[in-house]
Amino acid sequence: MATIVSPSLLAADFLHLEQEVEMINRSEADWLHLDVMDGVFVPNISFGFPVLEAVAKKCKKPLDVHYMIMHPEQYIQQTAKLGAMMMNVHYEACTHLHRTIQEIHQADMKAAVTLNPATPVCVLEDIICDVDMVLLMSVNPGFGGQSFIENTIKKVRQLRQLITERGSKALIEIDGGVQQETAPRLVEAGADVLVAGSYVFGNKNPEEAIRSLRAL
Repeated sequence: MATIVSPSLLAADFLHLEQEVEMINRSEADWLHLDVMDGVFVPNISFGFPVLEAVAKKCKKPLDVHYMIMHPEQYIQQTAKLGAMMMNVHYEACTHLHRTIQEIHQADMKAAVTLNPATPVCVLEDIICDVDMVLLMSVNPGFGGQSFIENTIKKVRQLRQLITERGSKALIEIDGGVQQETAPRLVEAGADVLVAGSYVFGNKNPEEAIRSLRAL
């Protein structure tokens, strides 16, 4: 099975967003990853619903929406209205994670949970069979272009073991520092989905960069 590639819009040229989305549509990208930041949960602000709605109208790929915000459960209906395929919330931001996952499913979206670099995989033991995907942050969330945290490889293996032991169907997604050197190691450790920002949008040939990641 080809690796699923979800380029991160955070690294796109926002002055030419329509062209960037058209490039994604032409490319072999499977999904489009949208990082929503609130400046509270993470030390940065990215974009909100006006941008999400504009992108949703133009993008032909499934939307992989990643909320790096406090109280993401308040935006479930709005996210579903966009036509998002996946709504991704942080373990660290959800007091009632099980309820939030149920509400995302009730809104006809797939539900994903994200772990920050310092959060161990074992916290997912009681929810792993309820989620469609787990995203492991391989950098500290909030900024693009950071360097890869090596411990992520070990976490991918631990998560793969947990998924196998529990009979979960959850995919493993990685976000942060994904490029030609780290990507093969992540896939070898058990990752299913690669989020790539700078490596795709900063590339002279972004479509080729996407193709090379899918081929892993």
